[in-house]
This record gives sequence, structure tokens and C-alpha cells, in this order.
Amino acid sequence: MRVSQMYAPTLREVPAEAEVISHQLMLRAGFIRKAAGGIYSYLPLAWRVLKKIENIVREEMDATGAQELLMPIVQPAEIWQESGRWDVYGQEMFKLMDRHERPFSLGPTHEEMVTTLIRQDVRSYRQLPLCVYQIQNKYRDEKRPRFGLLRGREFIMKDAYSFDKNVEGLDVSYQKMYDAYSKVFTRCGLNFRPVEADSGAIGGSGSHEFTVIAGSGENEIVFCSKCDYAANVEKAELKPIAAADEEVKPMEKVVTPECKTIAAVCEYLKLPIDHSVKAVAYNSNKGLILCFVRGDHEVNEIKIVNTCGVLEDSLEMASEEQLTAAGTVGGYMGPVGIDLTKATVVVDSTVMNMHNICCGANEEGYHFVNVDPKRDFNVTYVADIRMIQEGDPCPHCGAPVVKARGIEVGQVFKLFTKYSEALHATFLDEEGKECPMVMGCYGIGVSRTMAAAIEQNHDENGIIWPVTIAPYEVLVVPMNAKDKESWDKAEAIYEELKAAGVETVIDDRNERPGVKFKDADLIGYPVRVVVGPKTLANGQLEVKIRKNGEIKYLPLDSDYVAGIKNILAELAVNA
Repeated sequence: MRVSQMYAPTLREVPAEAEVISHQLMLRAGFIRKAAGGIYSYLPLAWRVLKKIENIVREEMDATGAQELLMPIVQPAEIWQESGRWDVYGQEMFKLMDRHERPFSLGPTHEEMVTTLIRQDVRSYRQLPLCVYQIQNKYRDEKRPRFGLLRGREFIMKDAYSFDKNVEGLDVSYQKMYDAYSKVFTRCGLNFRPVEADSGAIGGSGSHEFTVIAGSGENEIVFCSKCDYAANVEKAELKPIAAADEEVKPMEKVVTPECKTIAAVCEYLKLPIDHSVKAVAYNSNKGLILCFVRGDHEVNEIKIVNTCGVLEDSLEMASEEQLTAAGTVGGYMGPVGIDLTKATVVVDSTVMNMHNICCGANEEGYHFVNVDPKRDFNVTYVADIRMIQEGDPCPHCGAPVVKARGIEVGQVFKLFTKYSEALHATFLDEEGKECPMVMGCYGIGVSRTMAAAIEQNHDENGIIWPVTIAPYEVLVVPMNAKDKESWDKAEAIYEELKAAGVETVIDDRNERPGVKFKDADLIGYPVRVVVGPKTLANGQLEVKIRKNGEIKYLPLDSDYVAGIKNILAELAVNA
């Protein structure tokens, strides 16, 4: 490819709309262009990267025995109604009507579609296990599409689905996919970590996210400083914290004027914060939920969703009118005396171990002190509902956990029989008994992986592509358009590298070397070969490695093509 013919319109200024580095660099380097909020055109350079990621994914999926197919993007409402998800998936689903007023959706995911497909043809245990996958666009009407390809409305995804006879078979399929994902992201040159995760709207139980470590990531993960435990903060399990024994005192109601925060209450009453209770109130599809954690802890909303069985999309902060109707008031909420017919009360398990604590008295300007949770609280659920914090003990070995930020690029789920039972996807076992298939599903965000690679591999000059997914491997730069000897030699090297199977670009523009170098660094070619009068006079080629800035000189009378291929091979191994 010649740069003079390449459709890669570069920008010198950072677009105002781009918040994260991957979005900025993909716009500046001519990889993507915005069509609408969360919807982008992939220009040729981006498409080459995406195809490389897809090829890696295909190779590893095929190696597991999974078979590729392609299912419709437009899905009939009746299969979602049959599974029970048409009305509960949430507002992220794009819904539409055809000319006959029949409802359809643009596929946000394909559990219903694949289950109704497989149930048509798989009837016997002899046809199992079975695993199919596709690479296809998905559509989700994000409330706030942002960060370029990291949070979009249209994106490219690989989704796979396994069907087994029993849970033991599912465990085997799940492990195959887990291992394949580890190979995919390793081959893509990414620093990643599999972490325990919540299953979210997909359902089922048992899930791992594959998270690319990046400071700009939306996801927070924790991992143990000693053992191999790692989890998304939303999923991270926490054991109740024991409290020292204390003599139980009589509960008292005390005046706390203008004390609507934990800090203000504790300062006014001269109490340690670990003897106070923090309250958070939500409205949901099942009504008001009052949540209580220790004063120095935070509520984990995903744990509230799972504990109370409410829709995540329905959870929002409660209004003062709702609090008043339940007999409480903002800033002074507490679980003492709450009518459980008017609100669901969820108390963190650590709070139930505490003694002589302070909580709101459900009355403006008043708190209770010397409260004993087991004696005084009205409770619907006692559960682990707090957000894990850095330094908390690992739930497996007790060592302190460490926090990091990352980007979710893949997730694997154990669905068990959630969809096969709802959609009547059954098979006859060895004894002729009809049984639901045991399912798993496995997704990789292909376009998100491209963005995550940039978030993790860049500098102030531009992108630093891992060589395995770079749009091209080598850029040849003739230094002086007016010097025929060096120009002809650059053209010869370009043709030799192409003939040797190296993906090569030549910057044949009549531009200054500085302009060519800036674009080369911005786009992120792994290897740059410079050909000019000076290098030719020395009988050498100048080869610069983008990743570390190292410059190597290859003699012109040597097999420099093999030398460049060796450099690329080393970069691939080191990635």
C-alpha cells in the first residue's frame, strides 16, 4: 500500500468530543469517523486491525471445536417474549415494527435466537456437546454512549454458545472457552486479567470477565496481593467483619441538628465512624429499597439488584416524597421502626455484627445511639451489599486486596438451563428422558478490543500497536523525493518486503521527513525503515522500532529482509 493512495485522513488537533486516548488517537490517525452518537464508520486502517483480531478469535474458537455460523441481527419479539426478557431487558434494546405491525428488535445479544435455532434440530444426547459462534454487529441503545468504541450503540462482537448434556459437560465447555480467551488476548499483545464477575442481564450464575488493565477503564477490579483471587468490584465477595464484644446499652434518641451526613453526625456526637450506619435509598420496579452499611463503607448497587431481585435498569435514587410515604426522611434514615410493608430494608451483614451504634431515627434532626442491630432493626434482607475497598482482606486467603482499573473485553457465562427451560430446548438422554440442554455463552468485544489495545499501548506521539494486530507491520520512508537513488532503493525494499509476505506501506508522498515521521508515529506502525542518501552512503538501512524507540542498522549487503522479519518475530514473541 502506498500512503499517497491510502484513505487515512490524519488530524493534527485533538477533537473536542474525544475524552479518552483511544477515541482521540483513532480519530486523529484516520481509523474511524463518527456517524452519530455511539455509531462509527471504520476506515481501512481500523478494518485491517479488526480483521486481524477476528482472525485470532476464529483460530482459537475453531481450535476448541466450536463451529462458526451467522444468525439474523433482526430478531422477532416472540422469542424474547417466550424467554421472558422482552419486557425486562431494559431500554437498551432497540425495538421496531415491520410494515405489518409485528414487533422486532435489533439483536443486543443472541441467547434467544441461538436457543430457538438449536432446539429445531438437536433432539438426542448423541448430538451433544455442541458449540457454535458468530462474529457480528450488536446493537444496544446506551443511555450515554461515550469513549468512542468503548461504549457504543453499534459494535462488533464474537458470541459463542455451548450446549451440553449436564453440568459436568458445561464445566468442560466453560474451561475450554476460558482457556481460548486467555490465548486470544495473549496473542493480541494485551496485559489482561480474568476476574470473577456478575452475570448481569444475560443471567445464569458463574461468570468471568477478561479485563485489559488500563487507567482509563470504566471497570474497577480487585486482586489479591498473595493468591490468584481476582474479581470485578461489583462481584467481589466480602466476609462479614467481626466487631469487638461490648456491653449492650439501652437505645436512646438524641438531637442531631443539621447533621445529615455521616461525617457531621460522628463529629457532633464524638463517635468513631465504624460505630455509625450509612443509609442509601433507591426506587426500583419493586418499590422503595432502604440500604444500610457501616459508616465508612459504600453500597454496591449490583449486590442490591441481586439481593432484592429487581431490574438493574429500574434502580434510581428515591425521592423525598417516597421517603415520606415510608415514614422516614432524607439524612435521618434508619432501620429502627420502619414498616416493612412500605419499604424493603437491606442491611449489610457487617452491620449486624456491630454493637451500640448510631443510625438515623427517621425524624428530621434526630438519631438513635446505642442501637443493637439484632435487637432493634426491622430487616427484610441481611446480605453482603458493600463495595470492596483496597486493603480489604481477600475472601480466599485474607491477604490485602489491590484495586486497579480496566476495560472489559470479554466475558464467559454459565447459563445452565435458564434459556433452555424457558424456550423448551430439550434432548432425549440415554434412557429416553427429555432433559433441558445445559448452556453457556461467551462474548468478546472485537471493536472494543481494538480500542483497549490503544488505551494500553500509546505514548504522546500516537499509537503503539502490538505487531500481531497492527494494520501494517512495516513502513518504508524514502527521505528525499528528489534523490532518485534513495527513492528507487526504497521502492525496491518495499517490493522485496511485500514479496516476502511482510505487510508493508511506503510513504511515497512529496512531504518533508518530519511530516512522514509524525504520521508514522501517530498511526503506530511497529517498524519504520528509513532510506536516504546518508544511510545509503553508509551502506545501511535505518530500522526504528516504534515500541521502544530502538534504532537498528542493517547492512545493505546482508539479507536485510530476513533481518526485518526477525525483528517482527521478536516483537510478536515479546508481546
